[in-house]
Amino acid sequence: MSGPSDELVTATTRLALAALEEKGSGPAIVGICGTQASGKSTLVRAVGERLAARGVRQAVLSIDDIYLTRAERERLAAEVHPLLVTRGPPGTHDVALGQAIFDALVNGEAVPIPRFDKGADDRRPEAEWSLSPADCEVVLFEGWCVGATPQDEAELAEPVNALEVERDPDGTWRRFANQALAGSYQDLFARLDKLVLLAAPGFEIVFDWRLEQERHGDGGGRMNAERVAEFIAHYERITRHILAEMPDRADMLVRLDARRRATIVRAG
Repeated sequence: MSGPSDELVTATTRLALAALEEKGSGPAIVGICGTQASGKSTLVRAVGERLAARGVRQAVLSIDDIYLTRAERERLAAEVHPLLVTRGPPGTHDVALGQAIFDALVNGEAVPIPRFDKGADDRRPEAEWSLSPADCEVVLFEGWCVGATPQDEAELAEPVNALEVERDPDGTWRRFANQALAGSYQDLFARLDKLVLLAAPGFEIVFDWRLEQERHGDGGGRMNAERVAEFIAHYERITRHILAEMPDRADMLVRLDARRRATIVRAG
């Protein structure tokens, strides 16, 4: 997997610096949304290095790192719907933890940043969390559904794939996820000062990208092609919704081709 282009890193860095200048004092929070395996983490890493070279104190938080623990998701699966044991969709994150992290960063504190172990499918012990710098100026917040909006109720009626047909025939799971997205997630996303969308050419490419990621060990390294197809089906509904509605409102729109080569359509 190749890294992001210099043009993309430069444009994203400029957007982050512009957000900081507009805000007047930190931290400016920049959301970076993209499908699974679209290159969000590598972009954030490169932008973080550019900011550090300029002396800008910054922190990185992935929405993956605030997943509920395995035990918490197992309780949700037992009480609400079995599909909620699988990490990813809204309702499987500790949104209150994300808000607490943002609150502490706004207060200028050095904050422990949680980390999630995808191989173990559980949050790492607090002793393994990283520490953000105090008086942080920029926060790079990345994730597959960062900045997403809920669907209209009518859009939930028809299943989008076999997973929903066979395992969510009455729509309980997808309605739970949509209600979560409409609630506390919107409060979290309202804190974004800028939003970047890495727009895949379509949901269909996500299988290839995610399988490649798994084979390189970046996704946990434990899923074969069949498991990857089942896993990404949990993300399909909201991913398609994001690709349809977010391009018009993202501050920076980046179109990716099948090889993840980027074209910056709008730079903010």
